[in-house]
Amino acid sequence: MIRAIMHGCNGHMGQVITGLAAEDKELEIVAGIDLSDHVKNAYPVFSSLEDCDVEADVIIDFCSAKAIDGLLRYMVRRQIPAVICTTGISEEQVEKVREASASVAVLKSANMSLGINMLLKLLKEAALTLATAGFDMEIVERHHNQKVDAPSGTALALADSMNEALDNAYTYKYDRSGERVKRSGNEIGISAVRGGNIVGEHEVIFAGTDEVIEFKHTAYSKAVFAKGAIEAAKFLAGKPAGFYGMSDVIG
Repeated sequence: MIRAIMHGCNGHMGQVITGLAAEDKELEIVAGIDLSDHVKNAYPVFSSLEDCDVEADVIIDFCSAKAIDGLLRYMVRRQIPAVICTTGISEEQVEKVREASASVAVLKSANMSLGINMLLKLLKEAALTLATAGFDMEIVERHHNQKVDAPSGTALALADSMNEALDNAYTYKYDRSGERVKRSGNEIGISAVRGGNIVGEHEVIFAGTDEVIEFKHTAYSKAVFAKGAIEAAKFLAGKPAGFYGMSDVIG
């Protein structure tokens, strides 16, 4: 049985993961970390990582960006691999994550959904075939009205996946309202929609002459991200130091 520490256990995603882990036969949450104590859990909860001395094989992090630095120090000191799911971390923090991966295994992904990460793989092949044949590439992402960043990190990851397959020869176009010019052939358009309680929807369009091919992923609940985080934790436990992604989990 893989023993996990849930960093941010009393937040929404922490509780979703707690529920799924309780039914999992391969992974058990043995401790939680959260400043809030308003939730009753079946495992001990500590107000800080430094107070937690429970033996564990992996940490699942769904906390906040301001807690990342402390998490990195803890995982390096105790040599516990971590799946970092927290979003909104700075470029400086991302660099610190990479530095930490030199001494302990770290897995970080823009999106923890297994479906999205399979889509990333498929788009590489599609871009190589279709973009080189003259197809235009567009991404439309839709999220709830409380999401503050646009475009989403997942939309950018999808664009990066296609662009990397094409030797990064394409630029990203986020808004065409400020100019009246014909669409260039080496751009990837990215449009953001915000409304209602849409959990997450990403559509990738390859538009050619007289034919259109579309790839679409829809998340109906945040459970898809929790399931991916648990699978990532199972993968990462026992791995040697290094920087891993969800592509390694599904690869």
